[in-house]
Amino acid sequence: MDLPVVDLAQYLEVSIKNSDGDLATEVRELCSLVSRSLRDTGALLVKDPRCSTADNDRFLDMMERYFEKSDEFKRKQERPELHYQVGVTPEGVEVPRSLIDEHLQMKIRKMSPESQPSIPTTKDPKWRYMWRVGPRPENTRFKELNAEPVIPEGFLDWKETMDSWGSKMISTIEVVAEMAAVGFNLPKDSFTSLMKQGPHLLGPTGSSLRRHGFEGIVFAGYHYDLNFLTIHGRSRFPGLNIWLSNGQKVEVKVPIGCLLIQSGKQLEWLTGGECLAGMHEVVVTNRTLNAIEIARQQNHSLWRVSSTLFAHIASDMVLRPLGHFAEGPHASRYPSIYAGDFVEQELSAINLKGSNS
Repeated sequence: MDLPVVDLAQYLEVSIKNSDGDLATEVRELCSLVSRSLRDTGALLVKDPRCSTADNDRFLDMMERYFEKSDEFKRKQERPELHYQVGVTPEGVEVPRSLIDEHLQMKIRKMSPESQPSIPTTKDPKWRYMWRVGPRPENTRFKELNAEPVIPEGFLDWKETMDSWGSKMISTIEVVAEMAAVGFNLPKDSFTSLMKQGPHLLGPTGSSLRRHGFEGIVFAGYHYDLNFLTIHGRSRFPGLNIWLSNGQKVEVKVPIGCLLIQSGKQLEWLTGGECLAGMHEVVVTNRTLNAIEIARQQNHSLWRVSSTLFAHIASDMVLRPLGHFAEGPHASRYPSIYAGDFVEQELSAINLKGSNS
């Protein structure tokens, strides 16, 4: 199954011309496609004219250079005392939820064999770098979620590259959030007003295919993201599987020039369970092995980098089902809670602050 691809250009053009919020019928239909896809599949592919393939490549090139550095060098950017909210998280630290969550394990056992995820036996064998994107509030109860960034020595273009790509992806998320709100028959700013000064994190992962490039290796175990929406640029190596709301397992193929959006747990909360957090995993597949062989022949990097950004609801905002979702059949399962408390609660549940898995 191919996910729908939504070109944001039409919405952007109409939004600029009609600042009063009056949207044409065809644009409203596009918004309905966005909300429907997030509800039914937990994912969406978008094209944003403001985010070019060259931007993504520049970011991937820099992150490949970084992850190719020695473990000793990379560990200088490790901040365990800040629970890995900034800087690097080494491989073998992030805990896949499916490894420790008994409820999730029971759910997996009930799946049909063709829909079951790969079951990890250890912590994720991937590195991650956390970089905060966008302004943070001056006064907040959740200082830990808003820590200062860490810049590795010798990467003069680091801050500009991270800030540029991160801000562009946040801009894409904001448009998708507006469109989803319209599609869900909510005021256009229902989601974006809650995102302002949120603890958004650019969190690219680096997985050594030279070391771990064997079919069946699980880089990111079956999990959902605890934030609002997650956005990925196209990776140079395939391996991402997602689960639709009907339980079907689907291998994602991101076309060149597109970005992948996935729904997170905060969106599930705000829609009263109408839009469930998307389950996904990253595994070395036969397609990954083919890409590894091509990269070897072309003498390219054998680090699988994901250009992933986690967009959050602001820590001091309250999560609760919005508008008509408050009257939904499952709304009572989603009580009011500060977004920052929710994040800390979710992280504590998997015994690792800093992981979005």
